[in-house]
Amino acid sequence: MNITILTFGSRGDVQPFLPLSLGLMARGHKVILAAPARFKNLVEEYGITFFPLAGDPEELSRRLNDAGYNFFKLVNEMMSHAIDIGADIMRQTDEACRDADLIIHTFAHAVGAHTLAREKNIPDIHIQTFPMFTPTGDYPNISLPDLRSRFLNRLTHTASIKITELTSSLGFEQVRRRAGLPKRKLYSPFKDFTPHLRTPILCAWSPSLIPPSSDWDSRVHVTGYYFFPYNNSYIPPNELKDFLEAGRPPVCISFGSMVNKNAEKIDMVIRESLKRTNNRGIILSGWGSAKRETAKDLLYLESAPHDWLLPKCTMLIHHGGAGTTSAGLRAGIPQVIVPFMADQPFWGSRVHAISVAPKAINVNQLSVEKMVHAIAEAESNVILERAQVIGQEIRGEDGVMNAVKLIEVYANKVQ
Repeated sequence: MNITILTFGSRGDVQPFLPLSLGLMARGHKVILAAPARFKNLVEEYGITFFPLAGDPEELSRRLNDAGYNFFKLVNEMMSHAIDIGADIMRQTDEACRDADLIIHTFAHAVGAHTLAREKNIPDIHIQTFPMFTPTGDYPNISLPDLRSRFLNRLTHTASIKITELTSSLGFEQVRRRAGLPKRKLYSPFKDFTPHLRTPILCAWSPSLIPPSSDWDSRVHVTGYYFFPYNNSYIPPNELKDFLEAGRPPVCISFGSMVNKNAEKIDMVIRESLKRTNNRGIILSGWGSAKRETAKDLLYLESAPHDWLLPKCTMLIHHGGAGTTSAGLRAGIPQVIVPFMADQPFWGSRVHAISVAPKAINVNQLSVEKMVHAIAEAESNVILERAQVIGQEIRGEDGVMNAVKLIEVYANKVQ
């Protein structure tokens, strides 16, 4: 089977589809992974066929950071970015899916990819790394606080699907007119259109963090996370090796792809908090963090494999991205989450709900005092023991194989 996977965003939006691609390839399927062009080397390093897509996820990260926690600003920034690159993306996805027998898509591609699958008369499957198109009363839309009402919580999900469908339609029309493209009927993957059933949804997270909801129908599945086997081949740079050997296990700080105008202040808060709590620290600077000189108890690195590094750390302080959250859970260490935007407050609330982290600190409320208190709480035996239990449960899951089997089942049903 020829399978095209369409994803867009930061590394956390691409990384899960590397082990999934390899899992599908091991079963004899041919896979094309289409993602932003900057991830070409990352994808091809694993022998996966890569198809580059337009758009700079770093620029999108900057715009979403500026929008913060405002749902309507977030939608506006995503729509604006989509319109800017829309014509290129449509041509590229058409080409990437030219020989596909199955299209797998994520949040940003949901309507467009499903429409393309309908036009080609092939099946499609939606994979989400955060709960966006799966209405439930258990919790609200990821960008909103818990409304303490199952009816209202579910309504936020239903409304977000309507908003996604509307913005997709309006955005496509703007792109079409600007680029001189022909008219195209769009289809929602989350509605039944006879004879087509709604698109199956695979939820790429652990049931230990978000169990399946009783509100969901039989086409929604929680598969577990999509991880690589633990990285035993990684050879750390000498500065990392020497730092780890020079003292007690450190705290890892990783704000990943967040590009924030207050990076210097955030860096100061982290450094001072580590000092006051008598902790050593490794700061993974990524795209957006301030970069400083390494000191005796503080090491700055651009990146290091989470699956190799985190088990050697005592705690993880991060932005609450889905990928970083999953890595911390798998490592079985306490977390402190500082959400910047979008789905990050949701993940902060979830890890707190399962007692592996204190309450999240929104980035615009971050202070040394709050961080010191959060670190002290995360060092408690209650949180440490709970993190170890959850880590053991997650390490026992096989999300990749669960997903591969479901993908094959759904693909075979329509052949």
